[in-house]
Amino acid sequence: MDVLLLGASGRIGQRTATELTDRGHSVTGVSRGGTGDGVEADEFVAVAGDATNADDITKLATGHDAVVSALGPSDDESPEVLVEMIEAVIDGLSRAAVDRLVWTGGAGGLKVGPDTMLIETEDFPEEWEPVARAAIDAYDILGETDDLRWSYVAPAALIEPGERTGEYRTAEHELVADEEGDSYISMEDFAIALVDELEAENAVHTYLGTGY
Repeated sequence: MDVLLLGASGRIGQRTATELTDRGHSVTGVSRGGTGDGVEADEFVAVAGDATNADDITKLATGHDAVVSALGPSDDESPEVLVEMIEAVIDGLSRAAVDRLVWTGGAGGLKVGPDTMLIETEDFPEEWEPVARAAIDAYDILGETDDLRWSYVAPAALIEPGERTGEYRTAEHELVADEEGDSYISMEDFAIALVDELEAENAVHTYLGTGY
């Protein structure tokens, strides 16, 4: 596939670009600075773009088969920029006639019980709440979009650089945790999960949790 990757310069974005190109996909990697740091592949081209600008998204997405987002707010941005991003991407893809989107979401909205989301638990870090709330708001907007084959893929509660094992589990709308209750995934294996979903389309119109 010809894939437009948003947020390609970030830690998850770089790993996703590598996973995509290793599988033979062609990738146009978008970041504000247009840099391709950390990705070494002939099938990768770095370009500059603003993910909050629907016109930019339209121009960049046109001619691509699918869009994968590894977007997130930078340290100097308000978390609410996630809502601006999802609105711009939805609008831009509609105008570009691209109907496949895999979005890197947040774990805060995943269920840990019948009526409880992770963000509502006592142990959820207070400093993570603004980004988690914005990610939930973005999901709510995406969930009302019927003309996109979207998948909202969230990592475990903790995601860090680590080993690429090729192993992970998924659950629809639920936090994935191990027998001890720990919820974790490496960025490398999360990139695998993103690309697996792009290719297989097993979770279209679904909030998918990932983890070990």
